[in-house]
Amino acid sequence: MPVGQGRERPLTVHHLNQLLLVCSLVLLVAVAAVRISSRSGLPSLLVYLGIGVAMGQDGIGDIHFDNAELTQVIGYAALVVILAEGGLGTKWKEIKPALPSASALALVGVSVSVGVTATAAHYLIGLEWRQALIVGAVVSSTDAAAVFSVLRKIPLPARVTGTLEAESGFNDAPVVILVVSFSTAGAVEHWYVLLGEIALELAIGAAIGIAVGWLGAWGLRHVALPASGLYPIAVMAIAVTAYAAGAQAHGSGFLAVYLASMVMGNAKLPHWPATRGFADGLGWIAQIGMFVLLGLLVTPHELGDDILPALVIGLVLTMVARPLSVVVCLTPFRVSWQEQTLMSWAGLRGAVPIILATIPMVEGVEASRRIFNIVFVLVVVYTLVQGPTLPWLARKLHLGEDPAEAADLGIESAPLERLRGHLLSVAIPDGSKMHGVEVNELRLPKGSAVTLVVRDDKSFVPLPSTVLRRGDELLVVATDPVRDAAERRLRAVGQGGKLAGWLGTDYTDPHR
Repeated sequence: MPVGQGRERPLTVHHLNQLLLVCSLVLLVAVAAVRISSRSGLPSLLVYLGIGVAMGQDGIGDIHFDNAELTQVIGYAALVVILAEGGLGTKWKEIKPALPSASALALVGVSVSVGVTATAAHYLIGLEWRQALIVGAVVSSTDAAAVFSVLRKIPLPARVTGTLEAESGFNDAPVVILVVSFSTAGAVEHWYVLLGEIALELAIGAAIGIAVGWLGAWGLRHVALPASGLYPIAVMAIAVTAYAAGAQAHGSGFLAVYLASMVMGNAKLPHWPATRGFADGLGWIAQIGMFVLLGLLVTPHELGDDILPALVIGLVLTMVARPLSVVVCLTPFRVSWQEQTLMSWAGLRGAVPIILATIPMVEGVEASRRIFNIVFVLVVVYTLVQGPTLPWLARKLHLGEDPAEAADLGIESAPLERLRGHLLSVAIPDGSKMHGVEVNELRLPKGSAVTLVVRDDKSFVPLPSTVLRRGDELLVVATDPVRDAAERRLRAVGQGGKLAGWLGTDYTDPHR
């Protein structure tokens, strides 16, 4: 069944029914496959790629798909959603100390990796310099989806996780610029112009992303929408707006969407749990669709001659280029050798390099199909090696979780526009020091009060002497002027108990 070539036929209701059936079945299989990937420690991208390959012309589906341009467009759209979801889940208090090191890895580290990998591709594999530079640039980007899905399941120090997450969010932007420039020629001879272009595009993207994120967060916090389900839609629309505005202004749209999402993710928006759940679901759909499509694009029987070159380039990338870039970028920040070793091994590749490998195909670069095949094999093989071994390496390097701290509260806020107030929904988790505290011992600021307690699926109006317990959910009403102070006080008691503030255990706002 040819797809993506020849004359297009109009989409009828019958075709729509077939398409919906196939897509829904693929989604269900992909969702079920997540269970397999979570048990094995493999990034789910491999399962989704496998589904795409199985549906392709060498598999049971016998679908012939060769539209690289469509794959690139859909891949870009999916990457926008994935970066938005990753930015919304990035905690500012974890990423702030890691910003300098992550920025160095995303800029200087990428340059080192491109240079070393391209040199190996030229002298060891025999690719022309232009092709070698394209390969070096394509595989130098760590994949946000792979990093987010694997690292958030591994208990690592906050600095390591923050650095790797920020790097994966930042380095897509310069790498896309490099790949496009190398694919359209002229960048090798005029490298100084390319550096200036990268700097300008990153600056424009960063400025637009921060501005759109701040304006979006301000609007969502001050406008009461008629339905809670509209907040997640608005957040994702704002994130996509940041990407589109950044790209239209000839800046980095990928950096813009990541920064805008990160700003909103740390702005204490109304109905935040629902927003995170919605974004997480969209992120999964984007990953599934993107990886399945990439699996369809590859032709397995053509990969045989490119397996050895892919293994050689991957070995140089993993054992030389990535460790060298980490050492060069992180040594000035006095990062320990254990953390450098782990971050060298945790430079996961995923769908992003495969998507970027479609750019030279669209631009008509010579041997572009070979480049795509090399990148595909490299990503699959080294993801199989790196993903499952990350937890083992972290244990061997004694990089475990930070010392246990009191569990933070889950607080959701909904604005009450006409009453000029806010309704805070507070969940007391296991480990919170709010357990055993009486309501009057919360010492909330004037203008705020606990109006309802939900315990064991029963709700009641608390007395000042009511003792709070883990698992309780509280409804706190606060007027607009004291809303932030009330949340700070609640979090302080959650972390320091009834004596918070008297014993130097007041809550420090991570968003400031």
